[in-house]
Amino acid sequence: MLKVHFFLAILLLGSLFSAYTWHHLARAEMNLPIEGYELNIPPGTSFHKITKKLYEDKAFDHPRLLRWYALYFGFAHKIHAGEYLITYGSTPLQLLDIISNGYVRQYPFTIIEGQRVQDVLASLERESKVKKVLCDLSPAERIAELRLPVENLEGLLWPDTYFFTAGTTDAEIIRRAYFNMQERLQLLWKNRDPDIKLSDPYAALVLASIIEKESGYYTEHTEIAGVYHRRLQKNMRLQADPTVIYALGDKLQGQLLKGHLSYVSPYNTYINKGLPPTPIAIPSESAIYAALHPASGDTLYFVATTGGKHIFSSTLEQHNNAVAEKRRARN
Repeated sequence: MLKVHFFLAILLLGSLFSAYTWHHLARAEMNLPIEGYELNIPPGTSFHKITKKLYEDKAFDHPRLLRWYALYFGFAHKIHAGEYLITYGSTPLQLLDIISNGYVRQYPFTIIEGQRVQDVLASLERESKVKKVLCDLSPAERIAELRLPVENLEGLLWPDTYFFTAGTTDAEIIRRAYFNMQERLQLLWKNRDPDIKLSDPYAALVLASIIEKESGYYTEHTEIAGVYHRRLQKNMRLQADPTVIYALGDKLQGQLLKGHLSYVSPYNTYINKGLPPTPIAIPSESAIYAALHPASGDTLYFVATTGGKHIFSSTLEQHNNAVAEKRRARN
């Protein structure tokens, strides 16, 4: 009987010691590098293999205790496959919370205002964590793969940073950006200036893309929009250099010259009246807002200064003087 009691006492002391040890270790920082620890859990991986890897990588020195705890409290059967980044300073309890709740690593991908669709697709192709399904397709095949109700994606992606998990397809990211643009554009269109004459949200997007390429200074966007709205109302050509640059594409080597302005294309607003058939780039929210809320006034012309900002003029004579002043300053 004494031997039984002694055995039970030893067992109890051992259990208490293990519990105390785990209580201490579970809240102590793991041995992780400052840049964090990358843990990849393929589908079907057992928790035993996970703790073994942690031990082999010297991230945690007591894999058996971690397994016991995870089994006892049910964490071992809740593990989600995926890529995880365990940040420096994390504890074993935090590790269990991360992998049992599926807080997989998120990677950022940024779509920048002013980019073209081809730029976005090229950037996606360089993302190693993105699964490529669009890169080898023709434009028409891409649209079919994306299952979107459009024929041309130019300008239809909302500029933002999108977070994704490893293995996400480029098509999924493009769809997110497209539907994000649709939602934001409809809201901006709903709150437009009631006096503007644009026919629909897509026309606003086309105009906004030109405004975006005209100036990197957001403070000028509504003023530029005002010029273009007045030119449209007066049935004047927009004469926007960015539309010619877009039309020329790879044919343009170096600066835009006077001879380029007669290039035959539906996108050349020096020879065609009205808006071009599609946007020429991804517009910022500032440019879309400006297209829908143009500044009032009588200006009809503008020219860029050497600093990148613009001089606005109401008459052709004023505009020609501003152009001449710019040339003198440049020379």
